[in-house]
Amino acid sequence: MASPMRNLLNDPDRYLQSFRLFLANSTEHQCMQEFVERQLATLIASIGNGKTTINILSVGGGAGEIDLLILSKVQARYPGVTINNDVVEPSGDQISKYKERVAKTSNLENVKFTWHKETAYEYESRMNAEKKPKKWDFIHMIQMLYYVKDIPATIQYFHSLLETQAKLLIIVVSGMSGWERLWKKYGSSFPLDDLCSYISSAGLKRILDSAGLKYQVYELPSYMDITSCFIEGSKDGELLLDFLTETCEFSKTASPELKRQVMEELRKPECSEERDGKVFFNNTLSAIVIEP
Repeated sequence: MASPMRNLLNDPDRYLQSFRLFLANSTEHQCMQEFVERQLATLIASIGNGKTTINILSVGGGAGEIDLLILSKVQARYPGVTINNDVVEPSGDQISKYKERVAKTSNLENVKFTWHKETAYEYESRMNAEKKPKKWDFIHMIQMLYYVKDIPATIQYFHSLLETQAKLLIIVVSGMSGWERLWKKYGSSFPLDDLCSYISSAGLKRILDSAGLKYQVYELPSYMDITSCFIEGSKDGELLLDFLTETCEFSKTASPELKRQVMEELRKPECSEERDGKVFFNNTLSAIVIEP
């Protein structure tokens, strides 16, 4: 009998609901903010040297929380310089949130925003059709490589758009995280439906090495409170389980055996740690900065 399990991306509303709950329950954005605060100034120190305009491309910019923080660092390094910030983001809902955030943020006078409601692949196809590839001083792809069809080709394409002083920043889950453990073991049981694929910094480093690209890796320790996943009937727990397995209604559609195995796995020290009666999933990320 065909499995009734469906990929979470088949239900965009539920996906966004589970994603926002994941952000609320995890230190995902905090660990990225810390990285931007501590490391970014050094990494972007020469991207705008001698330029009157700096061009930044955000691929999968989401609702803009991290984008605006990045922009503030670029502004601090290059005061008064005009910044063109182009955002490629397929979710109209996320773009609306991004625009609201920009409207509420001061000191953005010298930043020109352009939103493109499209996927990375659609952007690439459109640029190829227009036959005038634009070059960028900084490109960032934060937590979005899971949703592209051909990861090596996507990296190769965006890397080819870098100016000589530019940098490409990619953030994905770490090869040392609970995600790696869970997905290495059970990924083949989850319904990817050709909508997404699993990649961690371990796989990404192999891709970059085989392409002969130079890069630096920074680990960003992070965790997610998944205690509610172990409370029978908890709506939040069900949404977080959906997010962890990329499966719509995992609790209801997974076989009892798969559900039992996944729940057991999530409690193991390789995935999570238990503190004060709570279960914290290892959500550690890797930031990879690639040279032109």
